[in-house]
Amino acid sequence: MSSLVSRRLLRELPQVQFCATRNGSHGPPPPMTKLLIGKREVVGYGINGESNYIDTVMAPFPAIRFKEDVGEIATLRQKEKGDWKKMTKEEKKVLYRASFCQTLVESEAPTGEWKSIIGIVLSGVAVGLLGYLWMNKYVYLELPETITNDELKKAQIKRMIALRVNPVEGFASNYDYEKGRWKE
Repeated sequence: MSSLVSRRLLRELPQVQFCATRNGSHGPPPPMTKLLIGKREVVGYGINGESNYIDTVMAPFPAIRFKEDVGEIATLRQKEKGDWKKMTKEEKKVLYRASFCQTLVESEAPTGEWKSIIGIVLSGVAVGLLGYLWMNKYVYLELPETITNDELKKAQIKRMIALRVNPVEGFASNYDYEKGRWKE
């Protein structure tokens, strides 16, 4: 039963073509190239000599056309071989859009991505502020009395001087033990 199911699944899966590349080359061999790009016309070298389409300002002329030459585009291709003055502006635009997906101005146009980045940053700031407020309310409770009460603060200072807390560079280093007062 399981072999019957697996045979049926393999039969229904779309057929995948495998090809071996030649040693030292990148991408499929030339006969496979036409299968991968369909019926689109190869019109240039492209990036690194590959038959691919990409809209970029760094390589403004892709190796293949954007659309296949079928229907109206095929008739316009025949018409473009003649006098361009006989073609309308709309026909020229259709031919351009058949060769390129975007104009250079469209490919350089701002995408609005900065809005999402600002939104993420502000969300992070909001989460940080909420965390700070939560910590102040539930984690950090009242300050100890030795910090808020003046009498206990003075007693704490006297105790630190008596214990000679950090006498080289710290608190007790500012106290003159021979004279019994703070250094000036």
